[in-house]
Amino acid sequence: MARSRSTDSSAPTGNAGRGPAGVPGRGSKGATAVGAAGGAKAPKAGKAPKLGKDGQPKVSRLKKMKSQAGMIGQAYKLTYRNDPKLPWVMLITFVVVFAVVELVGILLSSPFLFLPIAILLGLLATLIVFGRRAQGTAYKQVEGQPGAASWVLEGMRGDWRVSSGVAGNRELDAVHRVLGRPGIILVGEGNPNRVRGLIAQEKRRIAKVVGDTPIYDVVVGDGEGQVPLKKLSAHVMKLPRNLSAAEVNALGKRMSALGGARMPVPGGPLPGGRQMSVSQRQVRRR
Repeated sequence: MARSRSTDSSAPTGNAGRGPAGVPGRGSKGATAVGAAGGAKAPKAGKAPKLGKDGQPKVSRLKKMKSQAGMIGQAYKLTYRNDPKLPWVMLITFVVVFAVVELVGILLSSPFLFLPIAILLGLLATLIVFGRRAQGTAYKQVEGQPGAASWVLEGMRGDWRVSSGVAGNRELDAVHRVLGRPGIILVGEGNPNRVRGLIAQEKRRIAKVVGDTPIYDVVVGDGEGQVPLKKLSAHVMKLPRNLSAAEVNALGKRMSALGGARMPVPGGPLPGGRQMSVSQRQVRRR
């Protein structure tokens, strides 16, 4: 006897009960297909950019290299305007260093082995000479201008917190305050007699806040007891380290109550009213 096929649909299994395609709410696969179609049309949410230690979005290495190459090129053009001998000095430097290294390789019977070393050392020496010449040109441009000391201080490497123009007068004499591991450094530029008075006033003003923290005073100039502008950053960075990083941070919070600049100080002035370019600052820091 042939078995009759069951017509009971009360408990559908597998794909049973699936409705026509495109009809929502009837069958699991139909709902999934509709949901997938709807999800394909929805725009994808953009990924949040990765942040660096400073909280800013990270920049790719290629972009950094392009930016640095552009700054070096700009610095070369600006330096060449004031130093026409620059390309010849760089070329001679490269040739001399390359020849010396290759001569050592020849004496050791390995000229080809020393070839890449000679090229790398030649390029390194050339970059060092270029940086020195660019730095010297930058100092010549700002020397004797109001705000020159502030420009030098702001370009120092390391954790130095510079407050420009914390004291000054109508004659454009100015005192800049630097907070760092040595303590407090008051740097004055302008007429030495007037600047020393401004430094003394600033010392009395901050003495109640800094307590026993060492306070150094520096007068920029070429006279006796003064520090030349080109040696200012080296002089400040050679001061003894009297504070820890935590003490510097705590002192910085107390110093913030005193406020910042109380007089406008030009940032890196140049003759003719031009401003110091970013590329020259970058080269000088290197």
